[in-house]
Amino acid sequence: MPRFSYIALDARGQESSGVIEAESQNDALGQLRQSGYFPKTISEDGKGPKIKTKAPVKTKAPKKEIKINIPFLQKKTIKPKTLMIFTRQLATLIDAGLPLLRGLTVLCKQEPDPVLKGVINNLAESVQGGGTFSESLGGHPRIFNKLYVNMVKAGELGGVLELVLIRLAEFQEKAQKIKNKVVAAMFYPIIVLVIAIVILAFLLVFIVPKFEAIFADMLGGKPLPGLTMFVIGVSNAVKNHALEIVGAIIAFVFIYKFLGRTKKGIQIIDNIKLKAPLFGDLTRKSSISRFTRTLGTLVTSGVPILQALNITRETAGNSVIADAISKVHDSVKEGESIVQPLEASGVFPPMVISMIDVGEETGQLPEMLLKVAEVYDDEVDNAVAGLTSLMEPIMIVFLAVVVGTIVIALFLPLISIITGMQAQT
Repeated sequence: MPRFSYIALDARGQESSGVIEAESQNDALGQLRQSGYFPKTISEDGKGPKIKTKAPVKTKAPKKEIKINIPFLQKKTIKPKTLMIFTRQLATLIDAGLPLLRGLTVLCKQEPDPVLKGVINNLAESVQGGGTFSESLGGHPRIFNKLYVNMVKAGELGGVLELVLIRLAEFQEKAQKIKNKVVAAMFYPIIVLVIAIVILAFLLVFIVPKFEAIFADMLGGKPLPGLTMFVIGVSNAVKNHALEIVGAIIAFVFIYKFLGRTKKGIQIIDNIKLKAPLFGDLTRKSSISRFTRTLGTLVTSGVPILQALNITRETAGNSVIADAISKVHDSVKEGESIVQPLEASGVFPPMVISMIDVGEETGQLPEMLLKVAEVYDDEVDNAVAGLTSLMEPIMIVFLAVVVGTIVIALFLPLISIITGMQAQT
């Protein structure tokens, strides 16, 4: 049987060479690819190379382009949806049998996002240089968080990288779906509130003062109704103290931002978010869904429980939940149960604690955590639907009360004027 010498790249991008027996060059090529190699050249012993997988292609020299790079204006992050698509595509390519390096090369060529394209190119170079995929991902913390890197590391150690990438893609898709629903629930009331404030400011600054002048001329100093006096007083306050009001709003935003940078301030803000009327329940349910899905996905992928708890704490998104996870970590480290610190936190409902307790007792904690996440995904759906249906009439009534109060206040003196004119005639 003929012998063929070959030069090929393995899954990590390292070049290797050797001799293989095959009936033909195509048969040798197929054997190498089935073994996970990407052949560069194959030649029969005693002859020159017959098959080259990368033939040189003559191309015209590219035109020189003038690029202006301003560091602080350059985008350094990508959208979650872009990362989700990349993860799903890479998982599909690896699952189809393509080596990791080849999969990265293919995705780099077709990636439209310039930031991710550069990152993929750096990943390919790092892997080709002998680094592991997880180490390469760790070099881009703005793109790939600790959850992503550690799950990939667990997949590499367990030899199930394609499975872990599929889980990552599913995790990102569901997390993005929940986030979009929460944002959608808050978008409607915020827009209506902004419109109400704009209408109110317009009426108080431009309309009410004109009516005040009309009333002064036509009533000749007669007292105005109490509601009208109140609206005129508010109008004068807004006109005369506009700068102070704007300054107070800016100060409030500044204080909020400042508190958001301190540990104590973050705890206060996150606690308010969990206890806020209407939105507090939605925030709590989305946080529980995120916690259980993250921890369940990490443990299922082979990440050790203590390491998984640390990662989950850092990606919790709420300091109250993060503190509860820290206590769970300390409890597990001492060989105790997960349930007691969760129950003591007062954040997690009895149903969640009960399901986690059952999962821990039966040795099916990862599966039970993912089940809780699915349940709370549905809870978030129901909460969003209920909140949206509740906010619509509340916002309509709010607008009606605000605008109606001003209109009634302006029409009360007009009624007195019309009554006086009729009495004179």
